[in-house]
Amino acid sequence: MAPAKTFVLYPSPGVGHLNPMVELAKHLLRHGHNVVVAVVDPPDSDAVSADAVARLAAANPSIAFRLLPAPLGPDPAAHPVKRSLDTLRLANPVLRDLLLSIPAPGPDALLLDMFCVDALDVAAELAVPAYFFFASAAGDLAVFLNLPYSYPDLPSFKDMGDTLVRCPGMPPVRAVDMPLTMQDKESDPTKVRLYQFRRISEGRGVLVNTFDWLEPNALKALADDVCVPGRPTPRVFCIGPLVNDGAGIGDGGGKRHECLAWLDTQPEKSVVFLCFGSKGAFSAAQLKEIASGLESSGHRFLWAVRSRPEEQSEFPDPDLERLLLTGFLERTRGRGMVVKNWVPQAEVVQHEAVGAFVTHCGWNSTLEAIMSGLPMICWPLYAEQGLNKVFMVEEMKIAVALQGYEQGMVKAEEVEAKVRLVMETGEGAKLRERLVVARKMAVDAISAGGSSEVAFAEFMVDLDNSSMENSVDQAV
Repeated sequence: MAPAKTFVLYPSPGVGHLNPMVELAKHLLRHGHNVVVAVVDPPDSDAVSADAVARLAAANPSIAFRLLPAPLGPDPAAHPVKRSLDTLRLANPVLRDLLLSIPAPGPDALLLDMFCVDALDVAAELAVPAYFFFASAAGDLAVFLNLPYSYPDLPSFKDMGDTLVRCPGMPPVRAVDMPLTMQDKESDPTKVRLYQFRRISEGRGVLVNTFDWLEPNALKALADDVCVPGRPTPRVFCIGPLVNDGAGIGDGGGKRHECLAWLDTQPEKSVVFLCFGSKGAFSAAQLKEIASGLESSGHRFLWAVRSRPEEQSEFPDPDLERLLLTGFLERTRGRGMVVKNWVPQAEVVQHEAVGAFVTHCGWNSTLEAIMSGLPMICWPLYAEQGLNKVFMVEEMKIAVALQGYEQGMVKAEEVEAKVRLVMETGEGAKLRERLVVARKMAVDAISAGGSSEVAFAEFMVDLDNSSMENSVDQAV
């Protein structure tokens, strides 16, 4: 058996980036390796707090977490995307010190979040092989790698509307569904993202949280070297799906969340689950439309409602009586449950009572639904979620999309129509059949001898080859 290696995992700030890295860390531990997760802790209200890291460390005692104090410097008024990249660049010296502090023979590899591109400079200086861990879809990666070369010749996406954007080897995507932070071509966030995407191709390779069966077109584009003009595309290793299995998640002191007890009393596959991630909050007007659509559909539902960020200091828990339709909670009592702020999503999507998932199309949520065989109704909100929606609906055929999100308002009639489509019609039955297959292929991929386990073994061989190449270079 090959000796254990030591991996340093380096997520960018934010719990949404840290959680997938923790799943990767667990995967590496299962294969007998040592893991250090280095988390930059900038002086910023949006950052991962020491408390969040402490909770994850307590839940995962086999993973060594290191909180790296970031120096002051980034403009607090800058866009969060630019501020995050600036913070990570300023943290290079403390990352370097951490890598040097690891006992001989030192770290075997540095695994980077897709925002941590400037850490490539530290890896190169210390001759540590650097790979990226891409926690979203391979289709997103194929598009992102090409955008630094194709976007300069296009108008701003915000001015293109439904015009199709074409990237080599990929299906066309409406400009409105391209990443939200890149809609204005001249903006700081777009410039930062294009810089970031260009540098990803400098990595030794990319570990992607997906599996071969799910995204054949994207993987072909990446393998055929059509994404990055004039240079080879980094080698891609599909090692997913890596998802939270829900084990050990409790409410407060470890007790089971009340919504799970409610689901226990509902018929099999009868409940529509609505949950939109850690940033998924809506206006009162939109919440009323959702409530009206759910009520009119007649279907059972479990709905997680968050306060909008600007209201959270005054109303940390949303005032449901104020935000929802008058009498809605009373009229739907028994067949519906509205939960404030948080539900244990990983456990909910696995529950046998849940029959459909209205989701913001975050990739972690998508993979959790696939692993549960759960058809999805897409409501993209931010980041690359519009792109994910395109792939989920048009290529993977595991979801349907709501209309109106592009304009910022989905009407009650549309909510009702799509809930009925998935829960009542032949089209919904076809989605369910497709998800049965998708779930089996996902389970097969991560089983012994499956495609994702084979890819992980190939990654380890590539890492060994990189170490030998470094030894030769140093000898010369």
